[in-house]
Amino acid sequence: MAKVSIDGGSLIVEMEGLDKLWALKSRLTFPLGHVRGATADPGIIKERKGFRSPGAHIPGLITAGSYRVHGERIFWDVRDAGKAVVIELADEQYARLVVQVSDPRATVALIESAVTAN
Repeated sequence: MAKVSIDGGSLIVEMEGLDKLWALKSRLTFPLGHVRGATADPGIIKERKGFRSPGAHIPGLITAGSYRVHGERIFWDVRDAGKAVVIELADEQYARLVVQVSDPRATVALIESAVTAN
């Protein structure tokens, strides 16, 4: 699971517990100016993942790490698709972040309000 927060002008995504190991990342930080928005999307888990580079994928259990599909790099950290949030980015190493959070609605609202205020 990931913890998403806003600090000043930055979006911070921190992986918790064993997700740090599976995703091979513990923290990602992006300027709010590069965040296009966020949506709660439990159906995203059915989307083609592409090539893993590096990360972990056990169908039905976990998708974590960096993946490449259609020329885009996407970061995944999802075990429970029902709690998946997709964060769209611009001008960053990742085009999207797909992360599991404890409260998808609250996370989307936090990101959307920060992006709008920025």
